[in-house]
Amino acid sequence: MKYFLALLTARNIELIRDKATWVWNFVFPVVLIVGIAAIFNDKDTALFKVGVVGEASPQISAFKTTQYLQFIDYPELDKALAKLQHHQLDMVVRGGSEDGYWINDSAAQGYLLEKILLAGDQTTTWKKQVVSGRQVRYLDWVLPGILAINIMHSSLFGVGFTIVRYRKNGVLKRLKASPVNAFEFLSAQVASRLAMLMLAIVLQFVAMHALFDFLVQGAFALLALIAVLGSVTLISLGLLMASRTSSEELALGILNLLTLPMILLSGVWFSLEGAPTLLQNLTLIFPLTHMLQAARAVMIDGAGLSDIAPALLTLSAMTLLFLTSAALRFRWVEE
Repeated sequence: MKYFLALLTARNIELIRDKATWVWNFVFPVVLIVGIAAIFNDKDTALFKVGVVGEASPQISAFKTTQYLQFIDYPELDKALAKLQHHQLDMVVRGGSEDGYWINDSAAQGYLLEKILLAGDQTTTWKKQVVSGRQVRYLDWVLPGILAINIMHSSLFGVGFTIVRYRKNGVLKRLKASPVNAFEFLSAQVASRLAMLMLAIVLQFVAMHALFDFLVQGAFALLALIAVLGSVTLISLGLLMASRTSSEELALGILNLLTLPMILLSGVWFSLEGAPTLLQNLTLIFPLTHMLQAARAVMIDGAGLSDIAPALLTLSAMTLLFLTSAALRFRWVEE
């Protein structure tokens, strides 16, 4: 234990002295979210989104021919209505034995879509229903993505790249001659980076929540759990990458290969809802996808522990796989 504490203290001192790391982890995400707030000004895109539930009746099929509308199928009415309540959908229509539609009474888009729907079909008696709810701004939706990017870069580059540098500079070679074992060394790296990340994420979230009053329907404790588990998973992935790599150029290439697909396909900047099913399934191989799905479910939909349990279990399994593989592959010196 004393060797672990010594390594942890040394790594923490190194992080405290690295001013660039503090700027990146604390200041950059705040600047980015403020910039997005100024650019988007809480305005959604001009495209109307309509959720479709149930069988495709002739009336709904005819409505789907309307241009400039995006139709998204939902297996359950409750999920579609939850989206409508938070202004993530502009209308919900249901087919089957009785055609009906829902709009949000505080959304102008729903009013316009209602006029379009009724004007295009004079023969059907549509049953109208109304829901109410606070709008989910793009700012609310994108916040988990920005914080997740910060976690991802800090975990992969801050841990993986550091170990590669240690190996190249001979630090690991000297540690190998000490009483320190690989488990103590890796554990200290994980604990140090995790502590810094959690401090950064909490301070960022509190500061930005005070500025922008983010929509948080679920428990803050669940968000903290997701952040911790997601961070450990990504740190473990960084350890796996660095377990034998000794070239900083190779490490940089591998890290870019890991991070770029996650940034583009994990739903950081835009929703993949409505994308091809194959693409949505492929994104499930990324830890970032499960982090974002769980965090947004808690923040926007008010999900509980049982609702996000599959994502948490997946992250736990990934962590176990990455850590075990990293421990088995780890080498102190270049072979």
